Amino acid sequence: MSHHEHKAGAPLEARIYYLTISDTRTEVDDSGGALAREMIEAFGHKVVGYTIVRDEPAEVAAVVRAVAARAGADVILTSGGTGISRRDTTYEALSGLLEQRLDGFGELFRMLSFKEIGASAMLSRAVAGVHNGVFVFAMPGSTNAVKLALGELILPELEHLLRERKKGGHGT
Repeated sequence: MSHHEHKAGAPLEARIYYLTISDTRTEVDDSGGALAREMIEAFGHKVVGYTIVRDEPAEVAAVVRAVAARAGADVILTSGGTGISRRDTTYEALSGLLEQRLDGFGELFRMLSFKEIGASAMLSRAVAGVHNGVFVFAMPGSTNAVKLALGELILPELEHLLRERKKGGHGT
């Protein structure tokens, strides 16, 4: 089956939970979170929840586990905490939860970021995969990174991912 045939069919509305991971951001100044919610809805998907949580691995993992266990979301998007500072622990919090990895997400994100920011793109620890049947994408927290990850990678392929998951397919 071709790439285009995989994408064919009736549009699917994804239920997306958005999690901002930050020690400093609030709902008032979370511009990346606001942009993400706008983009999600513009693509015809539904935001079913939004939370800001401190960059504490146990707290981040607990939120992701709880959201996935509720069966109310198809996708959990996180932004923030994917760098290399001491407080950036999203990768540690999430990578161990993933039963299946989508390594191409981080690889492509860094490749596209390199075109914009140069070699510092290698500092990103963007990661994605599946936890308890729910797709999880961890993006850097900058507004530009959120726009890049959602606009170029996640949202254009989301229906394809959901169709593959629904039918139990493993191909691309």
